[in-house]
Amino acid sequence: MYPTNLRYTKDHEWILVEGGTGTVGITDFAQSQLGDIVYVELPAVGRTIVQHEVVGTIESVKAVSEIYSPVSGEVVEVNAGLNDAPDVVNKDPHGAAWLFKVRLANAGELSGLLDAAAYGELAK
Repeated sequence: MYPTNLRYTKDHEWILVEGGTGTVGITDFAQSQLGDIVYVELPAVGRTIVQHEVVGTIESVKAVSEIYSPVSGEVVEVNAGLNDAPDVVNKDPHGAAWLFKVRLANAGELSGLLDAAAYGELAK
């Protein structure tokens, strides 16, 4: 059910690492729990972030949820398209609705994240 090429946090974020850069989003489970997403606040490009730090928020018709970074590093890009179409998070949470990209400061932090099977158990 959850893509096996991603790593997951217990806070329901995912990360895809390619060449020292991680692309971050929230999981299908998280978006389904939130309901209709109406606003996404993303971190600023150039910001240095720390693993598990709150870096933004996602607002739905039900609640506001914090976005935690799965790794430490520098934000190198954000998905600006979500400003105009935050509902993409509901439609394609593991693809087009990526939130931000981070240049990893410590790839060793990835070993503390969950694989797809472990996250699937957590999300039951």
